[in-house]
Amino acid sequence: MKIDSWLLDILACPNCRGELKADEAADELVCTGTCKYAYPVRDDIPVLLVDQARTPA
Repeated sequence: MKIDSWLLDILACPNCRGELKADEAADELVCTGTCKYAYPVRDDIPVLLVDQARTPA
């Protein structure tokens, strides 16, 4: 997964507007805010759609 750090600085969780952190092992961007949703990254493109997010276990 190749996500530039400057891009992570401006992206936000579409659900709660929290900061996103890259999870390289799972190819996901994980919200560090209140919802903790995990958004998939497909072909190095973040899919920031709430209905595509994995909810926390």
